[in-house]
Amino acid sequence: MDMITTRGLARTFNSRGGDVNAVQGIDLTVRSGEIVGFLGPNGAGKTTTLRMLTTLLAPTAGEATVAGHDLRTAPDAVRRDIGYVAQGSSTERGATVREELLDQAAMYRMSKADGAARADQLIDDFELAGFEDKLIKEISGGQKRRLEVALGMVHSPMLVFLDEPTTGLDPQSRANLWQHVRNLRDNLGSTVFITTHYLEEADALCDRVLILDEGRVIAEGTTDELKAAHGGDTITLTVDGEPGSAHAAIGELLPEAPTELDHHTLRITVVDGDRLLPQLLRDLEARGVQVTSVLLDKPSLDDVFLNMTGRSLRDA
Repeated sequence: MDMITTRGLARTFNSRGGDVNAVQGIDLTVRSGEIVGFLGPNGAGKTTTLRMLTTLLAPTAGEATVAGHDLRTAPDAVRRDIGYVAQGSSTERGATVREELLDQAAMYRMSKADGAARADQLIDDFELAGFEDKLIKEISGGQKRRLEVALGMVHSPMLVFLDEPTTGLDPQSRANLWQHVRNLRDNLGSTVFITTHYLEEADALCDRVLILDEGRVIAEGTTDELKAAHGGDTITLTVDGEPGSAHAAIGELLPEAPTELDHHTLRITVVDGDRLLPQLLRDLEARGVQVTSVLLDKPSLDDVFLNMTGRSLRDA
């Protein structure tokens, strides 16, 4: 089933300077078993959308169904069936890892025996064994973030929301947490909705991404689909001998591909460059074109955002 559907979901904030339209009529669908990334610059409306979908903020307009429940009429049922890991810390520094997990289980009215068994399972699943009796203030940032995700999984939710889960982590801790996020879907069957402004995170984790800008979804699809739709791959060839001959040969072999010639360097824009490149090199060799260097450059999600908005996602 669809885990999330929204139609016209919007949120306006009132301020002394006038109304602020933080989210402007979002339509989206998240299917069961997907890892979907919500990607956009700071201030784009990602967290506001997430807070609406998790019942923490009432929509100004629109409607949504989350985990099979109407967001407006059944918020308690939504909260029962989702997990939510916020940006900021949600742990008590003076408690131990195990105490936090047991307290979370108690809040979901699990028996002491069931809560203890669930805590042990999560300690194992999130590689916290050996740290369970340490105070939270004594563990590393990566371990703390894994604990926070584990807390969101205590009640085995079918849908998990992660808001900027790796912000502030070093690259090794970030990659480690990515694997645990994949395990939520692959091993536990959860659907994951993740907000991020890290391009590499969306590339590494997400089955689909939705790119948000100024409160609107401006693009959605797999990362490969989005990249192909906004520029394609670039093959850069350096040739020996007469570059005009190489240019003419490429025009015959790839007549639809835009090609630029700069001295002995040719830049060719194509779709699915890694598949085309081996045959292109063989065909050029057969025509007597000597290629001395090759570079295949794939577009990034930042290129997609730049193409659509005229701004860099990294700088926005």
